[in-house]
Amino acid sequence: MLQFAIALLLLACVPLPALGWGCEAHATIAYLAEKRLTANARKMVHELLEASTVDPRTPRSCHPTTPTILTEASTWADDVRRDNRSPFRRTGPWHYIDIPRGVSSGDPRRFCPARTGCVLTAIDEQIAVLRTGRNARRRAEALRFVIHLVGDLHQPLHTSTNNDRGGNCVPVAYFRTEPRLPPNHTQDDAYRPNLHAIWDSDIIRRNLRRRDPVWFAQVIERRFQSQMAEWQRQPIDLNHWAWETHRVAEETVYGLLPTPIPVEPPGRETPCVRMSERMLALNQRITKRYQKAAVAVVEEQLAKAAIRLAMVLNWLWP
Repeated sequence: MLQFAIALLLLACVPLPALGWGCEAHATIAYLAEKRLTANARKMVHELLEASTVDPRTPRSCHPTTPTILTEASTWADDVRRDNRSPFRRTGPWHYIDIPRGVSSGDPRRFCPARTGCVLTAIDEQIAVLRTGRNARRRAEALRFVIHLVGDLHQPLHTSTNNDRGGNCVPVAYFRTEPRLPPNHTQDDAYRPNLHAIWDSDIIRRNLRRRDPVWFAQVIERRFQSQMAEWQRQPIDLNHWAWETHRVAEETVYGLLPTPIPVEPPGRETPCVRMSERMLALNQRITKRYQKAAVAVVEEQLAKAAIRLAMVLNWLWP
């Protein structure tokens, strides 16, 4: 356990771009999920991942040596979409679904572009590979995607947009850090901090301080023990999970901001810099009150993601 804690602490110290839950969140989800796998599911997960290891040439955002094979697999999907040598380099749209703010019901897949797909169709497709595929390496890749994407489906800003690229184009002052554009920025660059980035990693990292993700996982497990048992009895329903996470974005991520952001008419997104300049004028400043509310929501979303990831894997391999 000590070695596990040290390794996850090192993993947590690596900075990440705004791609999805950060290292700490995905490691926490994988750690909690693995504890709830059936013996057969654990056996199949280990056999697949151990037989087809990650290409050592793949640049890893998180610490390259993680303490369990499941936590090591949990961030691979972010790595390969940034790797120009990877056949998965164009899979960015697999990590989210842009459900517009102001929409609350119906088939969420209508917001999933046929050309690129989205997190819902990507999970479906990777599960199909796991169920019927014959190539061992491809099945291991599909498993790594499922481990990661079920987590991303529970990040509120991966299921919601306000013509702002899931909050990437909403600059915020995060405590003492003022939003800034990178040097020599382009029209597609975003201010940092921004709303998406703080929900990916900053809120969690501020809560952790010098404590490691093992501590965070144990806190979550104690806090949501009874709810976890209830969630585990519910059906596997990706569409329901997407709407649930979308509501969290509306009610908490946007709803608790100090300065309300009006719902934008759904449409083609403007260049991020242009949207950011308009949002910058709102002077959003994240407070202790917002941080406290956000931490509670993040903990619940990670707990749900862990339980539901275990449910999916246990369904595949009962």
